[in-house]
Amino acid sequence: MIYFKLPFDEKLYSTDKNSTENHINFYSFDGLSQIDFNGNIVEINPEIFDKTIISSKSLTEDKNQFLVETKEEYLQNLNKVISVINENQLPKMVYSRRKIFTDFNEIDLNKSFKNLCRSYPNAFRYIFNDGENSWMGAFSEVLGKFNKKTYEFETMSLAGTLPVSENWSEKEIEEQKPVSNYIRNILHNYSENLEESETYDHISGNIKHLRTDFKAHIKAENLDKIIQELHPTPAVCGIPKEFCKEKIEKIEKFPRELYAGYIKIETEETVQYFVNLRCSKLYKDSVHLFVGGGITAQSNPEKEWIETELKSEAVLKNLVIS
Repeated sequence: MIYFKLPFDEKLYSTDKNSTENHINFYSFDGLSQIDFNGNIVEINPEIFDKTIISSKSLTEDKNQFLVETKEEYLQNLNKVISVINENQLPKMVYSRRKIFTDFNEIDLNKSFKNLCRSYPNAFRYIFNDGENSWMGAFSEVLGKFNKKTYEFETMSLAGTLPVSENWSEKEIEEQKPVSNYIRNILHNYSENLEESETYDHISGNIKHLRTDFKAHIKAENLDKIIQELHPTPAVCGIPKEFCKEKIEKIEKFPRELYAGYIKIETEETVQYFVNLRCSKLYKDSVHLFVGGGITAQSNPEKEWIETELKSEAVLKNLVIS
């Protein structure tokens, strides 16, 4: 089963039992695996959802035996990342970690998902359990949105993170620039009429990001190529892409799985792609929260740790536990 809400849309959606249709796909960060949900996308009555008990007791047990990355280990690895950035003169590289939460007997997943939906009305929000994997998340970053009738393609450069009350520093501004440059250069190869917005604040719960929007008219047959070139963007990987991806896999303690991958939702009118951030993998006896940050030569490891703690609250503060 899967339930989801689109950004700025409080209608609840799921899929029917039509096994010949497939409109929802989750792709892993490394592109090596995906989870598909068959069926047509259908609107669900919220009252039916309220009566559908999504029990955490039905989830699989956490048999990973992962040892949580301590703050000291995180800071050590972050210093390794900063060394790689300096040695190779990289504009940016993204480092992530898992926060593993086990202090509960049971999670009320229905109420937890409803809390998440209320907290992030401008985000793509979802919860699913396919029998083997269960994930829940809410995130605002759009990898791409394609209108099948007008051939207009939209995407965004979203990077830099601070608590809502703080002012932007050079570090966050410099972190967002290469993301915008990366997207701009790719889209120029597929469109002659690229539109770009001013950079502005994007509020997401207790934190904010720097955001720039892009619009272009493209050919439908180029859509998949563009998505493959955009993913993973510098906002979740770094520049140059393949070099940073290789380093990430060596330095990060845990595989990212679906975290920082993307989700494809196709309807009659649009194909939308959302980056899977602010997400968690759910088990009967634990919750794995995935968080990361863009690292530059100016990064302060202590501040980066605090940023990941803030980001983990996106899901953690919305869990209803007993």
